[in-house]
Amino acid sequence: MAAGDLLDRLAGRPAVLLGERHDSAAHHQWQLATLQALLARSPSLSLGLEMVPRRLQPVLDRWVAGELEERAFLEALDWSAIWGYDANLYLPILRFARDRRVPLLALNVDRQLVRRVRAEGLAAVPASEREGVGPPAPASAAYRAQLHRLWQHHPFVPDSGQGRPGLEDPSFVRFVESQQLWDRAMAEAIAERRRRHPGAPVVGLIGHGHLAGGHGVPHQLRALGLGEAAWLLPWDAGLDCDLLQPGLATAVFGVVSPPPAGLKLGVYLETHGGRVEIRQVAPGSLAERSGLRVGDGIAAINGQPVSSARQVIDRLAAHPVGRPLGLTLRRDGRLLTLQLTLPGR
Repeated sequence: MAAGDLLDRLAGRPAVLLGERHDSAAHHQWQLATLQALLARSPSLSLGLEMVPRRLQPVLDRWVAGELEERAFLEALDWSAIWGYDANLYLPILRFARDRRVPLLALNVDRQLVRRVRAEGLAAVPASEREGVGPPAPASAAYRAQLHRLWQHHPFVPDSGQGRPGLEDPSFVRFVESQQLWDRAMAEAIAERRRRHPGAPVVGLIGHGHLAGGHGVPHQLRALGLGEAAWLLPWDAGLDCDLLQPGLATAVFGVVSPPPAGLKLGVYLETHGGRVEIRQVAPGSLAERSGLRVGDGIAAINGQPVSSARQVIDRLAAHPVGRPLGLTLRRDGRLLTLQLTLPGR
């Protein structure tokens, strides 16, 4: 089926969820093109954002209303704290939404709540402290297996020397609950928007892991009565993809990723109590080629201590093009200094 014919059919769905690998410029370009095509078919649609917690909804409203300049908008969101990826990847979409007055919808909860559930379990968090999120629909066996494969690569997973813990390990159970809280929060935000605006579709920008196979957000939407939601996945040329896998997505779109450029390090950062930690390393990035690992802490840049993801991003952006950069890492209780050669723009 041609892409245009497919979008004609999907424009009337209550929700169309657009997957992404967060660090991929090609994925965000595809999202923007798809959003533009859907808006032409459904002018009343709104755009939901995984990366923004619901407490910041007023900031999104002010941006769409034209009340905030770009820098003030990102500062009001505290972008580097709520989302560890380069804002420049998302700004073309956010500018389009502002220019066309597309309502933006904050889909998520604060990361502190997700981390708390991962550490303590959902039952240990009182309902009054869950930011209004209700109990998630139970995870399927397929989702648990998918999350277990992901969980095994996290640095906080214990290894007794006899292999990683299994599906019943309490730490893994809490991890599943934290992911489901995230899924449920996004699904409930979409469902609430549909309740308030029954004829207006919601387009969502959401990471692959919450969509693939329909186990995450689509599963929670079905439990909320929105079984007609569609989810589309971009897929990079050259990667293995079993297009016949049942339920992988409503449709898969091939995209071509440009080679890495600029001063992007290629990491996703989180800040914990004044410490900056690497939570993801992009394949093929400068970070991967330089040996950076998930779980590494960034202690200093060019000998100057850093205590937040924002400081790291700002110092990378201000670093002179073509000059080596000194990066001090905290790994396994030791400090390790690397000299990185940053490419020009």
